[in-house]
Amino acid sequence: MNFFRGVMGGQAAGPQPSGAETIQKLCDRVASSTLLEDRRDAVRALKSLSKKYRMEVGTQAMDHLINILQTDRSDSEILGYALDTLYNIICNDEEEEQDESEDAVTPISVSGKHKNVSMPDENAQKQADDLGVQFTDKFIQDPEHVTLLLTLLEEFDFHVRWPGVKLLTAILKNQGVQVQGIILVSPMGVSRLMDLLADSREVIRNDGLLLLQQLTKSNAAIQKIVAFENAFERLLDIITEEGSSDGGIVVEDCLLLLLNLLKNNSSNQNFFKEGSYIQRMKPWFEVGDDNSGWSAQKVTNLHLMLQLVRVMVSPVNSPGATASCQKSMYQCGLLQQLCTILMATGVPADILTETINTVSEVIRGSQVNQDYFASVNAPSNPPRPAIVVLLMSMVNERQPFVLRCAVLYCFQCFLYKNQKGQGEIVATLLPSTIDANSISAGQLLCGGLFSADSLSNWCAAVALAHALQDNLTQKEQLLRVQLATSLGKPPVSLLQQCTNILSQGSKVQTRVGLLMLLCTWISNCPIAVTHFLHNQENVPFLTAQISENLGEDERLVQGLCALLLGICIYYNDNSLENYTKEKLKQLIEKRIGKENFVEKLGFITKHELYSRAAQKPQPVFPSPEQMLFDHEFTKLVKELEGMITKAVHKSSEEEKKEEEVKKTLEQHDNIVTQYKELIREQDAQIQELKEQVSSMASQAEQMQTTITQQVSQIQQHKDQYNILKLKLGKDNQSQGDGSHMNGLQTEELTQLREEMEELRKEHTLLQSQLSDKDALINTLRSEMSQTAEGSAAGSDNTELLKELEALRSQVQSQSAEINQMKTERQELLRRAEAGSSDAAPSNDGSLDAAKMAELESRLAALTTDTERLKGEAKSSSESRAELEQQLASVSSTVAILQTEKAKLQTEVQESKKEQDDLLMLLADQDQKIHSLKQRLKDLGETVDDEDDLDARDQTDDDEEEEEDDDED
Repeated sequence: MNFFRGVMGGQAAGPQPSGAETIQKLCDRVASSTLLEDRRDAVRALKSLSKKYRMEVGTQAMDHLINILQTDRSDSEILGYALDTLYNIICNDEEEEQDESEDAVTPISVSGKHKNVSMPDENAQKQADDLGVQFTDKFIQDPEHVTLLLTLLEEFDFHVRWPGVKLLTAILKNQGVQVQGIILVSPMGVSRLMDLLADSREVIRNDGLLLLQQLTKSNAAIQKIVAFENAFERLLDIITEEGSSDGGIVVEDCLLLLLNLLKNNSSNQNFFKEGSYIQRMKPWFEVGDDNSGWSAQKVTNLHLMLQLVRVMVSPVNSPGATASCQKSMYQCGLLQQLCTILMATGVPADILTETINTVSEVIRGSQVNQDYFASVNAPSNPPRPAIVVLLMSMVNERQPFVLRCAVLYCFQCFLYKNQKGQGEIVATLLPSTIDANSISAGQLLCGGLFSADSLSNWCAAVALAHALQDNLTQKEQLLRVQLATSLGKPPVSLLQQCTNILSQGSKVQTRVGLLMLLCTWISNCPIAVTHFLHNQENVPFLTAQISENLGEDERLVQGLCALLLGICIYYNDNSLENYTKEKLKQLIEKRIGKENFVEKLGFITKHELYSRAAQKPQPVFPSPEQMLFDHEFTKLVKELEGMITKAVHKSSEEEKKEEEVKKTLEQHDNIVTQYKELIREQDAQIQELKEQVSSMASQAEQMQTTITQQVSQIQQHKDQYNILKLKLGKDNQSQGDGSHMNGLQTEELTQLREEMEELRKEHTLLQSQLSDKDALINTLRSEMSQTAEGSAAGSDNTELLKELEALRSQVQSQSAEINQMKTERQELLRRAEAGSSDAAPSNDGSLDAAKMAELESRLAALTTDTERLKGEAKSSSESRAELEQQLASVSSTVAILQTEKAKLQTEVQESKKEQDDLLMLLADQDQKIHSLKQRLKDLGETVDDEDDLDARDQTDDDEEEEEDDDED
């Protein structure tokens, strides 16, 4: 134990060992001791020496410490000492920590944030950093060591988990890429680290945030895994719990981690938007009326929150994703909240600047958001548009440089792909819309364009150029703007005033801004080119500027002058005789030289600030003097430089050929356009014809169906006609002619026969009509019988059928009487023949008086019978007339029935539905009655069933009938 007392500071006899020797003995003790307490004491001693003797402990003890982590997993205390020792030798940050002992625990900051202390000797710091990287490389030579460390993080014990989090964070700082690769392939590696955010101990949770920050740096795969492990939900919950923008450094750590997950990661950005997390950002920007006394931490938090919004709508993102996020921010009210901060008072300058930049990117290219921003008014008296207030800050040289840059960026984003906004800005410069009582955006831009401050000149020129970007209409409208330079002098155009300021030799920044404005203005606008060339002084000034040999500072101006002259050549419509394309090229060749002209034109793209401005739309410059190029102008230069170079080198013959080719191409295009229009018309006609064919085909199908139905109906009528014809033939055959009477009553019998023949014909006719009516009546009866039970008109139809039935029976009785008369006539003829046969022998011989008397009596009887038959025939004719009248009434009744048939059919359908409903109701009622009777029976009540009631009714009826019989 004397050895340990010497190590821990106790007095020992003899000379003291050196640090390296002590560390070697401690390492041997760790490796050879069998008792856990001895190993624990040795590791604790190594921890106490690890800061002072970092090199020795790292080189000699690292393997032993890793072995402790692998073998002594059951003792959390020795694991904690080993992890702390490894952290001390790997970490490069100097910290103020108190050594842990058995009886005391080191006080820990709640945030877990480690602040660096600057070392006086930078070389020593560099050596320390290199030492930490060397020990990290040694630790991660075996990837299993990192996996072992991830496994130890699953331990809930504070003395193991917290040192493990710090150690892994230090390893990631030193060798992030290699450790990220090991963790990425480790099973559940990222998920184990995500569990740290759910730890109830704030120290571990907060240091877990620092660990995840290092883990997610520049690794899209790990960023996606962390995001899909519900990181957004957990981080936003922590931010809310900690007080959002009013929270402490933990909120800052959460926001930094969110920035790591979202920046340049389209997948996570889409996941963030689809998860409706943008809506949860709105409460962060709710500020009160009193904005004084913001803490430094609140400023930092709000600055990071604004950066988080900008990450979602950054111009470098895909246009579709940016537009979707912009739409969500407007719909959830986030843009409105940002505009509230923009117009609030007491907001710190850096927050106001970042808010302007954020609003700029939220509205950039979004018509809805741009329209909303145009409607925002500042809380002033009288209210002014926010755009006007911002432009006042931009042209005010007393405002901070970064704020003026932010306002310019905001104005550019407002006009980006916003022709409506461009028209509104240019309209404020036109004479018809100028209001002398209010300050407009156009007045501010003109004031800045011609002020004494070169930065205001540049900003106003660039802002006005953006109002003309890709908008031919506004370029032409701006030519109408007239400026009153001084009293008593006529007004000059804005274009002329810009060239006048150029010729006066102002500062380089002012001239660069004006040249960029002029190049943007006249490009792709022949009318503006004509106006520019119409001033006789402009072309000589440009050629003089290009041909001179000036210093380095003037090279950019020469290049821009060459670009402006080249635009005058390329977009020249040859409307001015003195400045046609050919004459301008001859002028360049004589006074400047084509090669020299092209060389001067190349000065623009070779300038060191050109490439910086071409990188991103936001104007970010370290100082006002370096503010020379605009992002959109660099695009214009890239587009025009090659075309102008070709245009200058082309000869007149080549230009003529090119013009001929253009004309040919235009003619060809016109022909192609005509053919396209003809094809479109033919396509439309074909489409119409196809529709007509399809409609006619459908009509043909309908007609074919109708014809098929009609053919079937005709066939049915034919069959019915043949059947009726057969029936009529049989009836005609069944009626034969009567026998002829002899000559005793020839005349009377002939007359009687004629009358009987007429009666027979009439009877046959009536029989056929009656059969037809019977068939029709049977058909109606079959149809009406189905509806007789439920329809209101059923009773009338039944009465009509009864009347028809009575009429039919009457006709049948008359027919029977006629048949009876026929039989009697046959009998009369037979008796007449018999009488004639008896009279023949009496003529030959003598007849006695008795026979003659008998014959006379028989003739008298026959005469009476004939008279009787005549009376019966007369009565039958009368009955026939009545029958005809009745048949006429029947025919009219049938016609009425046929007309009412359609109505009855609809009523039958409704009656069927009503009957079905009534049947269903009756069935339900019967079921309910049955169930109620059953319940009454179950309750012991006597209930009469329907069968019993029917039996009783039948018995009562029988008794009444018996009583009636007795009375009879």
